[in-house]
Amino acid sequence: MSVGQTREAGEIFGPRMTLFADVLSVGVCTALVSLPVVTLPAALSTACAVLRGAREDRPATAGRYLAELRQRLRAGDLVAGVLATAGLLLVLADLALAGAGLPGAPLFAAVAACIAAYAAVVGLRACARPESLTDWRAAVRAAARDAVRDVGGSGLVLLAVAAAALCAWMLLPLAFLVPGPLALALTAIDVRLPSHSDISRKKAA
Repeated sequence: MSVGQTREAGEIFGPRMTLFADVLSVGVCTALVSLPVVTLPAALSTACAVLRGAREDRPATAGRYLAELRQRLRAGDLVAGVLATAGLLLVLADLALAGAGLPGAPLFAAVAACIAAYAAVVGLRACARPESLTDWRAAVRAAARDAVRDVGGSGLVLLAVAAAALCAWMLLPLAFLVPGPLALALTAIDVRLPSHSDISRKKAA
């Protein structure tokens, strides 16, 4: 994601620092909107859309984030949130059963962890797709293809999640900031693919 190097009149720190501040403000908004849990996919998808707009010199601010969110909270977003929450609870239940000492528990735990990792990659990459603003099914289908075709990008998604989780674990207040950098990472992973950049420009037009 490219940002201009020239400072505007009266700008103290330059555009890169401005973008950094915007990312943190978007992250706080995303964290607050995600508190009901079922709103998490819509919140993260909106953050990715707002940060993607920075490539077209559109403001990546908390105000624009809230404006975009008001336009898109619909039944499909809540259904996506319910499904994501149910999937997370199912994975946690499976891992708890595996830790109870059942026969074949280590193999079961390894398989469950792999499935959970793939599902997490697909879900997060779906949030970064432009299609998620209007059609979650199309976004998930495209993200599932990307997860297989772009293995490097999928690895970067897992690293971004691990870094976000580590930051939140080290200092709990950072949990309200990490959604911004995570959304920025997901967006950068998505737009680095040429075909995805074309889709984003068409939707912006």
